[in-house]
Amino acid sequence: MKHDHYPHIPGERRSRRPDVTDPITGRQDGRRWRPEGSGPGFGFGFGPGFGGPRGPRGGFDGIQEDLENAFGPRGRGRGPGRGPGRRAGRGDIRAAALILLAEQPMHGYQLIQEIAQRSDGRWRPSPGAIYPALSLLEDEGLVVITADAGRKLASLTEAGTAYVTENAAELGSPFEDAQTRPGHPGRPLREALEALGAAAGQVGRTGTDEQAAAALAVLDRARRDLYLILAGEPATTTDS
Repeated sequence: MKHDHYPHIPGERRSRRPDVTDPITGRQDGRRWRPEGSGPGFGFGFGPGFGGPRGPRGGFDGIQEDLENAFGPRGRGRGPGRGPGRRAGRGDIRAAALILLAEQPMHGYQLIQEIAQRSDGRWRPSPGAIYPALSLLEDEGLVVITADAGRKLASLTEAGTAYVTENAAELGSPFEDAQTRPGHPGRPLREALEALGAAAGQVGRTGTDEQAAAALAVLDRARRDLYLILAGEPATTTDS
């Protein structure tokens, strides 16, 4: 008897799948069950690398969180401080912070929002990029950080104001530079994943048990196909 052999799919378990009482929450006998091929990854077992471990929400929820873990918040690329085209260097964040603080004192969150707005959403540094940059500027004596209603307010010192004035050409135009960066090659993939996540989330919130089970099968098949593509094998689903 001939048996078909398929390449091993990372993250797939060979254990017997238990009967699931609730296909959305995956609960059985009061315990949470993780579907085959789930674990770290995007949504339902898209495999390692598409996000962090499943949070307490589980099921169809948390898909946007997984996307942000994989690609970063919408409007930037992967990792802290990266725009769609390339990673923003420390000099870019430093220059942007100095230019904005020369206009008025700002909190870290205000700096993030202002950078995103002035770059038309193409560059949105994370708090993990902004606050270390402010600390370095404080060490240089260019910025002073004070407490303001429980938050940290950054302001230029006299030395910082003089530095911005004297080094305007060197600081350049970091916001305009971000606008002209080429689009990130992974952007279409992210947009497709967002659309898929929205559809899956809607099924999870409003669908019947049968619809949720069918959606799980579709997502599992898509995960398998992605790994087949990486392995150079033909996908099981193709456009007609």
